[in-house]
Amino acid sequence: MESPPQVRKVMDQIHGRLPEAMLIALSIHSGTLPASAAAGREDVACSLRQLQSRARLIATPTTTAPRAPLRLISSSCYVPQHDEDSHFCHDVFGVVAVADGVGGCRAQGVDAAAFSRGLMENAFSEVATSELGKPVCPYEILERAYRRTAASGTPAASTAVVVSLAGRVLRWAYIGDSGFAVFRGGKMLRRFQPQQWYFNCPFQLCAGNGVTKVGDAAVGEMAVEDGDVLVVASDGLFDNVSDSALESLVRSTMLLGFTPEEVQDLDWAKPAAPADMAFDTVGVKVELTKNFEIGVSNKTAEFVKMIPPRKVHSPVKFTDKFKCLIQ
Repeated sequence: MESPPQVRKVMDQIHGRLPEAMLIALSIHSGTLPASAAAGREDVACSLRQLQSRARLIATPTTTAPRAPLRLISSSCYVPQHDEDSHFCHDVFGVVAVADGVGGCRAQGVDAAAFSRGLMENAFSEVATSELGKPVCPYEILERAYRRTAASGTPAASTAVVVSLAGRVLRWAYIGDSGFAVFRGGKMLRRFQPQQWYFNCPFQLCAGNGVTKVGDAAVGEMAVEDGDVLVVASDGLFDNVSDSALESLVRSTMLLGFTPEEVQDLDWAKPAAPADMAFDTVGVKVELTKNFEIGVSNKTAEFVKMIPPRKVHSPVKFTDKFKCLIQ
């Protein structure tokens, strides 16, 4: 699968920020140039040694105490198309979520963004009013948010994913083909499996007597380590970017020391996205918090002020390619 133009554009921007010696070293390290390309170039050899050293650090398992808690450092970006999706990040509670409005609703004269936005607004409200120090359950957040959204008679339909981090455990709940992937050492460690009735028709939540229920959500958990990378996104990303391309992008940014915020600042949205490449994505780095005691440190005013909650409603989604609305 060829990388979409948005991903190629971001990679070009990353490379554009690097000196020539580092670009050559990066190509040697990735295997696209032979080692002989560094011959007679001490600057290239030095850059190559830096990359190799950083690669060893990335690949080395953490040796921190098993009970040492982790925290999320998140950022988000999107390629807008019909403004039908929504997402949020809440670093204090360690939660990120994406909802993907079903574009097929437009054919019925319905605002296809209504349910996804309502779902994320209610999910954010549930997270923001949670008890500090108590782990957030993604399924409970999704269930309560759905109940509130459906009770208000909100039209349209949406897929959704909610992911949370508590201590050293990542938990998730998702409906349909919005999901996540976890990377360790630049390699994809885990990837969600989309839920769909048939091709291009995912499980989706809506008000009324929909076929899909919140109880159909795929739920699970896994242990994570300091330095793991989490990508949470709609199908606009996962259907159009291969796993190997995602690995390459994650690995490059890790090798070069890019933070989630720096990746967010790259120009993802220009030029205008083609109809089949609108997406919503959240990038997260899992990092060790020193001298942190769960239930104590994260209740202090200093901690909350240091990592303020962020609420983002982002345009995204698939356009007319999505024709399935289950009622």
